Amino acid sequence: MKRLLFIIAIFILTLPYLKADDGMWIPILLQKYNIADMQKKGFKLTAEDIYSINKASLKDAVCLFGGGCTAELVSGEGLLLTNHHCGYDAIQRHSTLDHNYLSDGFWAATHADELPNEGLSVSFLVSMEDVTDQVLANVKDGMPESQRQKIVSEAIANIEKVARLQTKNEVKVKPMFSGNEYYLFINEIFRDIRLVGAPPSSIGKFGGDTDNWVWPRHTGDFSVFRIYANKNNEPATYSLDNVPYKPKKFLSVSLKGIKEGDFTMVYGFPGRTSEYLPASAVEMIQNYEDPSRIKLRQIRLDNIKLSMDTSISVRIKYASKQAGIANGWKKWIGEVKGLKKINAIDKKHSFENGFTTWANDPSRAGKYSKILSRYQEIYKEIIPYDVARIYVNEAVFSIEIMDIVGEFESLALVDKKTTKENIDKHILKIKNRISNFYKNYYQPIDKLNFAQLLKAYHDDLDAKFYPEVFKRIDKKFKGDFAKYADFVFEKSIITDRQKIEKFLAKFTYKDVKTLLDDPAYKLYSDVINLYRVNILPNYSKYDDELTVLHRTYMQGQREFLKDKIFYADANLTLRVAYGKVEGYCPYDGVCYNYFTTLKGIMQKDNPDIYDYDVPKKLKDLFAAKDFGIYSTDSTMHVGFIASNHTTGGNSGSPVLDANGNLIGINFDRCWEGTMSDIMYDPDQCHNISLDIRYALFIIDKFAGAKHLVDEMNIVK
Repeated sequence: MKRLLFIIAIFILTLPYLKADDGMWIPILLQKYNIADMQKKGFKLTAEDIYSINKASLKDAVCLFGGGCTAELVSGEGLLLTNHHCGYDAIQRHSTLDHNYLSDGFWAATHADELPNEGLSVSFLVSMEDVTDQVLANVKDGMPESQRQKIVSEAIANIEKVARLQTKNEVKVKPMFSGNEYYLFINEIFRDIRLVGAPPSSIGKFGGDTDNWVWPRHTGDFSVFRIYANKNNEPATYSLDNVPYKPKKFLSVSLKGIKEGDFTMVYGFPGRTSEYLPASAVEMIQNYEDPSRIKLRQIRLDNIKLSMDTSISVRIKYASKQAGIANGWKKWIGEVKGLKKINAIDKKHSFENGFTTWANDPSRAGKYSKILSRYQEIYKEIIPYDVARIYVNEAVFSIEIMDIVGEFESLALVDKKTTKENIDKHILKIKNRISNFYKNYYQPIDKLNFAQLLKAYHDDLDAKFYPEVFKRIDKKFKGDFAKYADFVFEKSIITDRQKIEKFLAKFTYKDVKTLLDDPAYKLYSDVINLYRVNILPNYSKYDDELTVLHRTYMQGQREFLKDKIFYADANLTLRVAYGKVEGYCPYDGVCYNYFTTLKGIMQKDNPDIYDYDVPKKLKDLFAAKDFGIYSTDSTMHVGFIASNHTTGGNSGSPVLDANGNLIGINFDRCWEGTMSDIMYDPDQCHNISLDIRYALFIIDKFAGAKHLVDEMNIVK
């Protein structure tokens, strides 16, 4: 009877870990673990149709876009769709007061009109392979961690070396399950990516920060790019001789629409999740990390908004920066609320109680019995250093001018023995850096942030984390950080482009003292020294041990729940998530429909608010019900939600129907479910997608760029 009660208790305690709705699945393992369940839920294709190295498959139509988003091929001419916010930086870089593509949109009429984007690349997965046995072949239980790391590193280097002899493509071995498994990835990278089209921000960013992470959503979050290759259809750097890429596979686009309960699949590159952390780690995130980041980013956002609201020029310069800052800020707010709402910490503790009972069984020889108690000890000790690390990055190094100051660190090391050639290399790097930096820089914003962020650092952290320069601020400026900001921005040579260029034009080793005494460089130097001497070593000391604990705890969880099919945490590798179209009820008495329509955009229209100022042409199309072939029963659908498990990196991912046709572009999650990176809850966690029909409607009827739709294979 005791044994039966124990089994029942373990089952109840582990229910949160036995959910069927969550998961980011490794493509080569679908046949083994998922395809039967996918087909049971309505999927019509095979695992080989999703991932294959023997024939063209869906993986060949999906790429990592720009290192942090996903995009999908939709034509035989290399046409890509991704999110507007993924293409935002490229759109902003091409925007000027005369050609404000952020406000007006951009549509290339011909290939010759498509705009190149320096530094932008896309990456396709060619193949992946489980190489765990090779990597861990010489690893023994109980060996010192330093020895283990050396063996693993050498094995990975050898695997990558052998793979490079067989391909021109990128080769990378990545760990899965906290280092319990390893996979080899071969990726083909294209570096000539051109902007083809983007709706105005009044469509592509409709709702702005207010609607970000929120459902119901009415954002036309898409942009259009094209991959170019050389005449042999191979990756190549930008050249006028390059031609549109001929892909192995591109997606068909469905106009059939969606209905509640339909099977959906998201195929993309999720960035990072931490589903298997202990309760003590979740406590640190919920109560210390996220609140610190939220507070510091709020300061920056408030100061940016003051200037953006009064200047179109500043709005153009800071549009991409503001969006990036706000995205994380609002996500962390939702994450904290979500973790508290579902009692994530209590659920983790309940699971850990069952795990501890299991781990203390004498048959396991204590292998896992001390893990959780050691976790608690470490997280108690690491919190001050973790928070200090966040403040260094979010309060000091988020000050824009610190980016430029950091570039001068190499010049500070110049001495009599440094050759002129080396000095010139350092100077050239700085000149290239400042050229891009000052294009999108507005000093009044940075000066406000400088004073307020440093004051927050001073007020919120223990004095043991103060840089030396704080003593001078207390003595000379009576702790007035606004006066200190005036001093730095007036006296520093690094806070003014002309001063920098004048200084660099005559620089020799004799000018190093001037640099070291510069007030902006002094702040940078004192903070970086504090970070390297006091914060990072103490943080890393614990972090290194946590790496070992995570690996061991992950192994223990898989043994504890031996009948559970685990998925690896996201690490920006290609994954499959699947679910169904469905609404949800986040609060008592509040239930949301699964789709939104153009009518909702008109209801939100407010010309006095930048983010809700609907373009006149869109209003006219709505009034005339001129939706072309893209509506259903004279209703223009805009977005929909489904129960696919997604995270950052999935932005731009294709949302596919049961036949593998494109029905949407993933771009967000519901705010109540942003804690899904840490704990997935099927009742709260839903992904938000743009209905592909709305994207086609905007391209065709609003932008008059039907030639782009004509490139696509449309399924009616």
